[in-house]
Amino acid sequence: MITKRLLILLVAIAFTLSVAGLSFSAQEVKGTVTKIEGSKLTIMDDLGKEKIVKVKNQEGLKEITLGDRVSVTDGMLTKETVKSPKPAIAPSN
Repeated sequence: MITKRLLILLVAIAFTLSVAGLSFSAQEVKGTVTKIEGSKLTIMDDLGKEKIVKVKNQEGLKEITLGDRVSVTDGMLTKETVKSPKPAIAPSN
């Protein structure tokens, strides 16, 4: 009987600690902005899933337009810069 209670207690503690660990991890969403509504952005990730996130830094929203690539981590918005490839040098004759 004591062994059964101890096992249940250990399982409950393990579950509680795993859930607490998830709440402390940073949530990051990366993708393309498809909709802007106030402080909420709808972002389509690279797998085609749309996610709605609330942005904490309102000043970051001023420079965002539809189609921009962004990253949102714990509500903090960052615009991703896309590096253009270097132009190919034409061979000289």
